[in-house]
Amino acid sequence: MTKLYLFDLDGTITASHPGITRSVQYALRKMNYPEVPLEELTPFIGPPLIPQFKKQCRMNEEQALQAVAYFRERYSAVGKFESSVYPGIPEMLRRLRDAGQKTGIASSKAEQFVREIVRHFRIDACFDYIFGAAMDGSRVEKPDIIRFALEQSGYTGQTDRVIMVGDRKYDIEGAHAFGICAAGVSYGYGSREELEAAGADRICGTVRELEDFLLEAADEK
Repeated sequence: MTKLYLFDLDGTITASHPGITRSVQYALRKMNYPEVPLEELTPFIGPPLIPQFKKQCRMNEEQALQAVAYFRERYSAVGKFESSVYPGIPEMLRRLRDAGQKTGIASSKAEQFVREIVRHFRIDACFDYIFGAAMDGSRVEKPDIIRFALEQSGYTGQTDRVIMVGDRKYDIEGAHAFGICAAGVSYGYGSREELEAAGADRICGTVRELEDFLLEAADEK
């Protein structure tokens, strides 16, 4: 029976630390905030940006919106391509599709950027669906994106045939909000401890381990 595998992008499909953290640093510089080392900006990878600017930089709503605008200014020009696809990911996706399974991306990143990134790295053909955040803010949180993915793919009433894969607690919690099996990957930007605390149904430390788990799940009726 065909399953739908939904993947987060940053920290799951791509190693995107340089582009995101440099763009956050650029935004903070434009906002006249003190310089923050890139390694301290990792928390910005994964969750929606507005809440992170509020939490990490103590910004109010107006300031956070302006920071996101500055972030997108740099990210849209160069940051989105300052990343790389994790080794083994394209091969894993092709094997899943060869096994008759459906694959998709469900990312908190703006959908426009997601599409440009997968096209740039020539892995767009590896996905049946691509879902991301709406630029107007109407679809931002992970549960909203997963709900949209289920509706658009026709799996709303078949969540037992869906697996969400991601590297942060937001992916795990978003999947569990719909009763979806959530597989965490500890090779990304979230720790194994974070994934365990979020209640991940499975944690994979490598792409190969993830592939074995997903192909095994594909064989289950």
